[in-house]
Amino acid sequence: MEEWEIKEAKENTSSSIVNRSCENLECYMVLTKAEKTAIGSICFLAGPITLLENALVLGVITATATLRQRPSYLFIASLALADVFASCFFTTSFLDFHLFRRRDGPTAYLFKLGGVTMAFTSSVGSLLLTALDRYLCIHQASSYKVLLTRRRALLSLLSLWSATIFISFLPLMGWRCPTVLSPQCSHLFPYINQGYLACWTTFILVLLALILWAYVLILWKAHRHVSSMTSLQGAAGTGQARMRMDIRLARTFGLILLILVGCWLPALSFMLADVSVLLTHTQQRAFAFCSTLCLVNSAVNPLLYALRCRELRVALLQLLQRLCETGRCTKTTDDLTTELPSTEDICTAFTENDELPKTRTTRLNSISEIVKHSEAEL
Repeated sequence: MEEWEIKEAKENTSSSIVNRSCENLECYMVLTKAEKTAIGSICFLAGPITLLENALVLGVITATATLRQRPSYLFIASLALADVFASCFFTTSFLDFHLFRRRDGPTAYLFKLGGVTMAFTSSVGSLLLTALDRYLCIHQASSYKVLLTRRRALLSLLSLWSATIFISFLPLMGWRCPTVLSPQCSHLFPYINQGYLACWTTFILVLLALILWAYVLILWKAHRHVSSMTSLQGAAGTGQARMRMDIRLARTFGLILLILVGCWLPALSFMLADVSVLLTHTQQRAFAFCSTLCLVNSAVNPLLYALRCRELRVALLQLLQRLCETGRCTKTTDDLTTELPSTEDICTAFTENDELPKTRTTRLNSISEIVKHSEAEL
Protein backbone atom coordinates (compact mmCIF):
# COMPACT_ATOMS: atom_id res chain seq x y z
CA MET A 1 0.00 0.00 0.00
CA GLU A 2 2.77 2.43 0.91
CA GLU A 3 4.66 1.53 -2.28
CA TRP A 4 1.53 2.29 -4.32
CA GLU A 5 1.16 5.71 -2.62
CA ILE A 6 4.82 6.52 -3.28
CA LYS A 7 4.42 5.50 -6.92
CA GLU A 8 1.30 7.66 -7.27
CA ALA A 9 3.08 10.63 -5.73
CA LYS A 10 5.95 10.24 -8.21
CA GLU A 11 3.49 10.10 -11.09
CA ASN A 12 1.75 13.27 -9.86
CA THR A 13 5.10 15.03 -9.57
CA SER A 14 6.06 13.90 -13.05
CA SER A 15 2.70 15.07 -14.37
CA SER A 16 3.21 18.45 -12.72
CA ILE A 17 6.59 18.84 -14.38
CA VAL A 18 5.13 17.91 -17.76
CA ASN A 19 2.38 20.46 -17.31
CA ARG A 20 4.95 23.09 -16.52
CA SER A 21 6.97 22.26 -19.63
CA CYS A 22 6.19 24.29 -22.72
CA GLU A 23 8.10 22.93 -25.66
CA ASN A 24 5.82 24.50 -28.30
CA LEU A 25 5.24 27.83 -26.44
CA GLU A 26 1.54 27.07 -26.05
CA CYS A 27 1.64 27.99 -22.37
CA TYR A 28 2.50 31.58 -23.34
CA MET A 29 -0.23 31.93 -25.99
CA VAL A 30 -3.10 32.31 -23.56
CA LEU A 31 -5.25 35.01 -25.17
CA THR A 32 -8.84 34.25 -26.11
CA LYS A 33 -10.31 35.22 -29.44
CA ALA A 34 -11.99 38.33 -28.00
CA GLU A 35 -8.78 39.37 -26.25
CA LYS A 36 -6.82 38.93 -29.46
CA THR A 37 -9.27 41.24 -31.22
CA ALA A 38 -9.02 43.88 -28.50
CA ILE A 39 -5.23 43.79 -28.25
CA GLY A 40 -4.87 43.65 -32.02
CA SER A 41 -7.02 46.77 -32.33
CA ILE A 42 -4.87 48.61 -29.79
CA CYS A 43 -1.66 47.67 -31.55
CA PHE A 44 -2.94 48.38 -35.07
CA LEU A 45 -4.13 51.80 -33.89
CA ALA A 46 -1.35 52.87 -31.51
CA GLY A 47 1.51 51.43 -33.57
CA PRO A 48 1.13 53.57 -36.73
CA ILE A 49 0.18 56.68 -34.72
CA THR A 50 3.30 56.28 -32.57
CA LEU A 51 5.46 55.79 -35.65
CA LEU A 52 4.09 58.83 -37.49
CA GLU A 53 4.22 61.17 -34.48
CA ASN A 54 7.76 60.34 -33.49
CA ALA A 55 9.02 60.23 -37.07
CA LEU A 56 7.57 63.72 -37.53
CA VAL A 57 9.34 65.03 -34.42
CA LEU A 58 12.59 63.35 -35.41
CA GLY A 59 12.34 64.75 -38.94
CA VAL A 60 11.70 68.32 -37.75
CA ILE A 61 14.65 68.29 -35.34
CA THR A 62 16.93 66.73 -37.96
CA ALA A 63 15.92 69.27 -40.61
CA THR A 64 16.29 72.33 -38.34
CA ALA A 65 19.89 73.38 -37.69
CA THR A 66 19.10 75.53 -34.64
CA LEU A 67 17.28 72.70 -32.90
CA ARG A 68 20.05 70.21 -33.65
CA GLN A 69 22.53 72.40 -31.81
CA ARG A 70 20.59 72.46 -28.53
CA PRO A 71 21.01 69.62 -26.00
CA SER A 72 17.34 69.73 -24.99
CA TYR A 73 16.22 68.85 -28.49
CA LEU A 74 18.91 66.22 -28.87
CA PHE A 75 17.35 64.43 -25.89
CA ILE A 76 13.89 64.82 -27.40
CA ALA A 77 15.22 63.43 -30.68
CA SER A 78 16.63 60.43 -28.81
CA LEU A 79 13.24 59.91 -27.20
CA ALA A 80 11.52 60.10 -30.58
CA LEU A 81 14.00 57.62 -32.09
CA ALA A 82 13.46 55.16 -29.23
CA ASP A 83 9.69 55.43 -29.61
CA VAL A 84 9.97 54.88 -33.35
CA PHE A 85 11.81 51.63 -32.60
CA ALA A 86 9.20 50.75 -29.98
CA SER A 87 6.35 51.23 -32.45
CA CYS A 88 8.07 48.96 -34.97
CA PHE A 89 9.60 46.25 -32.77
CA PHE A 90 6.87 45.91 -30.17
CA THR A 91 3.94 45.98 -32.58
CA THR A 92 5.36 43.44 -35.01
CA SER A 93 6.75 41.10 -32.33
CA PHE A 94 3.66 41.25 -30.13
CA LEU A 95 1.19 40.67 -32.93
CA ASP A 96 3.39 38.00 -34.49
CA PHE A 97 3.50 36.03 -31.24
CA HIS A 98 0.05 36.52 -29.68
CA LEU A 99 -2.16 36.91 -32.73
CA PHE A 100 -0.41 34.94 -35.46
CA ARG A 101 1.08 32.41 -32.98
CA ARG A 102 4.52 32.34 -34.52
CA ARG A 103 6.81 29.90 -32.70
CA ASP A 104 10.38 31.12 -32.99
CA GLY A 105 13.41 29.32 -31.63
CA PRO A 106 15.39 30.72 -28.69
CA THR A 107 17.78 32.78 -30.82
CA ALA A 108 15.13 34.40 -33.02
CA TYR A 109 12.80 35.06 -30.11
CA LEU A 110 15.48 36.60 -27.89
CA PHE A 111 16.68 38.78 -30.76
CA LYS A 112 13.17 40.16 -31.25
CA LEU A 113 12.67 40.61 -27.51
CA GLY A 114 16.04 42.36 -27.32
CA GLY A 115 14.85 44.89 -29.89
CA VAL A 116 11.70 45.60 -27.87
CA THR A 117 13.69 45.86 -24.64
CA MET A 118 16.21 48.20 -26.27
CA ALA A 119 13.45 50.49 -27.56
CA PHE A 120 11.59 50.79 -24.26
CA THR A 121 14.75 51.07 -22.14
CA SER A 122 16.09 53.83 -24.39
CA SER A 123 12.73 55.58 -24.20
CA VAL A 124 12.75 55.68 -20.39
CA GLY A 125 16.45 56.59 -20.38
CA SER A 126 15.79 59.49 -22.76
CA LEU A 127 12.97 60.66 -20.50
CA LEU A 128 15.46 60.71 -17.63
CA LEU A 129 17.96 62.76 -19.63
CA THR A 130 15.19 65.19 -20.54
CA ALA A 131 14.19 65.53 -16.88
CA LEU A 132 17.82 66.06 -15.83
CA ASP A 133 18.23 68.66 -18.57
CA ARG A 134 15.28 70.61 -17.17
CA TYR A 135 16.63 70.18 -13.66
CA LEU A 136 19.99 71.72 -14.65
CA CYS A 137 18.18 74.42 -16.57
CA ILE A 138 16.40 75.51 -13.40
CA HIS A 139 18.89 74.78 -10.61
CA GLN A 140 22.06 75.77 -12.50
CA ALA A 141 20.68 78.48 -14.77
CA SER A 142 23.77 80.69 -14.68
CA SER A 143 26.13 77.88 -15.70
CA TYR A 144 23.69 75.75 -17.69
CA LYS A 145 25.34 76.30 -21.08
CA VAL A 146 28.74 75.50 -19.62
CA LEU A 147 27.60 72.36 -17.79
CA LEU A 148 25.55 70.90 -20.62
CA THR A 149 27.25 71.48 -23.94
CA ARG A 150 26.27 69.81 -27.17
CA ARG A 151 29.32 67.55 -26.96
CA ARG A 152 28.39 66.38 -23.46
CA ALA A 153 24.82 65.82 -24.55
CA LEU A 154 25.99 63.64 -27.44
CA LEU A 155 28.33 61.71 -25.13
CA SER A 156 25.50 61.09 -22.68
CA LEU A 157 23.29 59.84 -25.51
CA LEU A 158 26.07 57.59 -26.79
CA SER A 159 26.52 56.16 -23.29
CA LEU A 160 22.77 55.67 -22.91
CA TRP A 161 22.32 53.81 -26.16
CA SER A 162 25.47 51.71 -25.69
CA ALA A 163 24.39 50.63 -22.21
CA THR A 164 20.85 50.02 -23.42
CA ILE A 165 21.92 47.79 -26.29
CA PHE A 166 24.26 45.81 -24.03
CA ILE A 167 21.61 45.29 -21.32
CA SER A 168 18.84 44.46 -23.77
CA PHE A 169 20.72 41.70 -25.57
CA LEU A 170 22.22 40.01 -22.51
CA PRO A 171 19.75 37.08 -22.85
CA LEU A 172 20.82 36.61 -26.47
CA MET A 173 24.45 36.62 -25.34
CA GLY A 174 23.87 33.84 -22.83
CA TRP A 175 21.98 35.05 -19.78
CA ARG A 176 18.90 32.96 -20.47
CA CYS A 177 16.80 30.31 -18.75
CA PRO A 178 19.10 27.35 -17.96
CA THR A 179 16.22 24.84 -18.24
CA VAL A 180 14.97 26.39 -21.50
CA LEU A 181 11.25 25.45 -21.31
CA SER A 182 11.25 22.27 -19.22
CA PRO A 183 10.24 23.82 -16.92
CA GLN A 184 10.16 27.46 -17.98
CA CYS A 185 11.82 30.09 -15.78
CA SER A 186 9.53 33.01 -16.54
CA HIS A 187 5.81 32.63 -17.19
CA LEU A 188 5.69 35.90 -19.10
CA PHE A 189 8.63 35.56 -21.50
CA PRO A 190 9.99 32.32 -23.00
CA TYR A 191 13.69 31.57 -22.48
CA ILE A 192 14.15 34.51 -20.07
CA ASN A 193 16.07 34.04 -16.83
CA GLN A 194 14.23 35.28 -13.75
CA GLY A 195 17.39 36.91 -12.45
CA TYR A 196 17.70 38.98 -15.63
CA LEU A 197 14.01 39.91 -15.48
CA ALA A 198 14.38 41.06 -11.88
CA CYS A 199 17.47 43.14 -12.68
CA TRP A 200 15.92 44.82 -15.72
CA THR A 201 12.67 45.60 -13.90
CA THR A 202 14.56 47.09 -10.97
CA PHE A 203 16.67 49.15 -13.37
CA ILE A 204 13.57 50.65 -15.01
CA LEU A 205 12.01 51.38 -11.61
CA VAL A 206 15.17 53.23 -10.58
CA LEU A 207 15.02 55.32 -13.77
CA LEU A 208 11.37 56.18 -13.09
CA ALA A 209 12.22 57.15 -9.50
CA LEU A 210 15.01 59.46 -10.74
CA ILE A 211 12.60 61.10 -13.20
CA LEU A 212 10.14 61.69 -10.39
CA TRP A 213 12.90 63.12 -8.17
CA ALA A 214 14.06 65.53 -10.89
CA TYR A 215 10.58 66.93 -11.50
CA VAL A 216 9.93 67.32 -7.77
CA LEU A 217 13.11 69.40 -7.47
CA ILE A 218 12.05 71.49 -10.48
CA LEU A 219 8.71 72.23 -8.85
CA TRP A 220 10.44 73.10 -5.58
CA LYS A 221 12.71 75.58 -7.39
CA ALA A 222 9.74 77.08 -9.25
CA HIS A 223 7.83 77.49 -6.00
CA ARG A 224 10.79 79.25 -4.37
CA HIS A 225 11.13 81.52 -7.39
CA VAL A 226 7.47 82.52 -7.30
CA SER A 227 7.60 83.10 -3.54
CA SER A 228 10.64 85.36 -3.85
CA MET A 229 9.07 87.33 -6.71
CA THR A 230 5.86 87.71 -4.70
CA SER A 231 7.71 89.03 -1.65
CA LEU A 232 9.51 91.63 -3.79
CA GLN A 233 6.49 92.78 -5.77
CA GLY A 234 4.13 92.87 -2.81
CA ALA A 235 0.77 91.30 -2.18
CA ALA A 236 -0.84 93.14 -5.06
CA GLY A 237 0.72 90.81 -7.54
CA THR A 238 -0.83 87.79 -5.90
CA GLY A 239 -4.32 88.88 -6.79
CA GLN A 240 -3.84 88.39 -10.47
CA ALA A 241 -6.53 86.42 -12.26
CA ARG A 242 -4.11 84.13 -13.98
CA MET A 243 -2.78 81.05 -12.25
CA ARG A 244 0.60 81.09 -10.53
CA MET A 245 3.53 79.66 -12.46
CA ASP A 246 4.34 76.95 -9.92
CA ILE A 247 0.75 75.72 -9.87
CA ARG A 248 0.65 75.50 -13.67
CA LEU A 249 3.93 73.62 -13.68
CA ALA A 250 2.66 71.29 -10.97
CA ARG A 251 -0.35 70.43 -13.11
CA THR A 252 1.78 69.91 -16.21
CA PHE A 253 4.41 67.77 -14.50
CA GLY A 254 1.71 65.95 -12.54
CA LEU A 255 0.08 64.95 -15.83
CA ILE A 256 3.43 63.82 -17.23
CA LEU A 257 4.23 61.68 -14.20
CA LEU A 258 0.71 60.28 -13.96
CA ILE A 259 0.84 59.08 -17.56
CA LEU A 260 4.37 57.73 -17.16
CA VAL A 261 3.65 55.79 -13.96
CA GLY A 262 0.19 54.69 -15.11
CA CYS A 263 1.59 53.20 -18.32
CA TRP A 264 4.66 51.51 -16.83
CA LEU A 265 3.82 50.46 -13.29
CA PRO A 266 1.20 47.77 -14.14
CA ALA A 267 3.55 45.89 -16.50
CA LEU A 268 6.51 46.24 -14.14
CA SER A 269 4.40 44.94 -11.25
CA PHE A 270 3.57 41.76 -13.17
CA MET A 271 7.27 41.31 -14.02
CA LEU A 272 8.24 41.55 -10.36
CA ALA A 273 5.46 39.13 -9.43
CA ASP A 274 6.67 36.69 -12.08
CA VAL A 275 10.01 36.48 -10.30
CA SER A 276 8.51 35.48 -6.94
CA VAL A 277 5.20 33.69 -7.58
CA LEU A 278 3.66 31.33 -10.12
CA LEU A 279 1.40 33.37 -12.41
CA THR A 280 -1.92 32.01 -13.63
CA HIS A 281 -3.23 32.22 -17.19
CA THR A 282 -5.53 35.07 -16.11
CA GLN A 283 -2.56 37.04 -14.85
CA GLN A 284 -0.65 36.30 -18.05
CA ARG A 285 -3.55 37.69 -20.08
CA ALA A 286 -3.70 40.77 -17.86
CA PHE A 287 0.01 41.34 -18.42
CA ALA A 288 -0.52 41.21 -22.18
CA PHE A 289 -2.96 44.11 -21.90
CA CYS A 290 -0.69 46.03 -19.51
CA SER A 291 2.27 45.71 -21.85
CA THR A 292 0.33 47.55 -24.57
CA LEU A 293 0.20 50.55 -22.21
CA CYS A 294 3.96 50.94 -22.73
CA LEU A 295 3.24 51.43 -26.43
CA VAL A 296 0.53 53.94 -25.56
CA ASN A 297 3.10 55.86 -23.51
CA SER A 298 5.35 56.03 -26.57
CA ALA A 299 2.41 57.45 -28.52
CA VAL A 300 1.80 60.15 -25.89
CA ASN A 301 5.45 61.17 -25.47
CA PRO A 302 5.62 63.42 -28.58
CA LEU A 303 2.56 65.34 -27.37
CA LEU A 304 4.00 65.88 -23.89
CA TYR A 305 7.66 66.52 -24.62
CA ALA A 306 7.95 67.78 -28.19
CA LEU A 307 4.86 69.26 -29.79
CA ARG A 308 4.05 71.34 -26.70
CA CYS A 309 7.27 73.33 -27.22
CA ARG A 310 6.68 76.53 -29.18
CA GLU A 311 10.05 76.47 -30.95
CA LEU A 312 9.48 73.00 -32.31
CA ARG A 313 5.99 73.94 -33.49
CA VAL A 314 7.41 76.98 -35.27
CA ALA A 315 10.07 74.81 -36.91
CA LEU A 316 7.39 72.33 -37.95
CA LEU A 317 5.25 75.03 -39.52
CA GLN A 318 8.24 76.53 -41.30
CA LEU A 319 9.15 73.09 -42.64
CA LEU A 320 5.58 72.64 -43.86
CA GLN A 321 5.77 76.05 -45.49
CA ARG A 322 8.90 75.10 -47.38
CA LEU A 323 7.18 71.93 -48.54
CA CYS A 324 4.18 73.97 -49.60
CA GLU A 325 6.38 76.40 -51.51
CA THR A 326 7.92 73.46 -53.30
CA GLY A 327 4.36 72.54 -54.30
CA ARG A 328 3.62 76.18 -55.21
CA CYS A 329 1.48 76.79 -52.17
CA THR A 330 0.71 80.52 -51.75
CA LYS A 331 0.42 80.57 -47.97
CA THR A 332 2.90 83.00 -46.38
CA THR A 333 5.05 82.66 -43.31
CA ASP A 334 3.04 85.31 -41.48
CA ASP A 335 -0.16 83.38 -42.04
CA LEU A 336 1.42 80.24 -40.63
CA THR A 337 2.87 81.99 -37.61
CA THR A 338 -0.47 83.45 -36.59
CA GLU A 339 -1.91 79.96 -36.42
CA LEU A 340 0.41 78.77 -33.63
CA PRO A 341 -1.47 76.99 -30.86
CA SER A 342 -1.95 79.00 -27.70
CA THR A 343 -1.70 76.12 -25.25
CA GLU A 344 0.71 76.56 -22.36
CA ASP A 345 3.65 74.20 -22.29
CA ILE A 346 6.68 73.37 -20.28
CA CYS A 347 8.95 75.40 -22.56
CA THR A 348 6.94 78.64 -22.30
CA ALA A 349 5.12 78.28 -18.99
CA PHE A 350 7.56 80.66 -17.32
CA THR A 351 7.04 83.36 -19.95
CA GLU A 352 3.30 83.59 -19.30
CA ASN A 353 3.74 84.20 -15.58
CA ASP A 354 1.94 87.27 -14.29
CA GLU A 355 4.33 87.65 -11.41
CA LEU A 356 7.17 88.56 -13.79
CA PRO A 357 7.72 92.28 -14.34
CA LYS A 358 5.38 93.68 -16.96
CA THR A 359 8.06 95.93 -18.45
CA ARG A 360 9.53 92.97 -20.28
CA THR A 361 8.61 92.99 -23.96
CA THR A 362 10.69 90.16 -25.36
CA ARG A 363 9.33 86.62 -25.26
CA LEU A 364 11.80 84.14 -23.81
CA ASN A 365 11.73 80.70 -25.29
CA SER A 366 13.89 78.64 -22.95
CA ILE A 367 13.76 77.95 -19.26
CA SER A 368 17.42 78.84 -18.84
CA GLU A 369 16.95 82.31 -20.34
CA ILE A 370 13.89 82.93 -18.19
CA VAL A 371 15.59 81.93 -14.97
CA LYS A 372 18.64 84.03 -15.84
CA HIS A 373 16.46 87.11 -16.33
CA SER A 374 14.51 86.34 -13.16
CA GLU A 375 17.67 86.02 -11.08
CA ALA A 376 19.07 89.23 -12.56
CA GLU A 377 15.91 91.06 -11.59
CA LEU A 378 16.12 89.66 -8.06
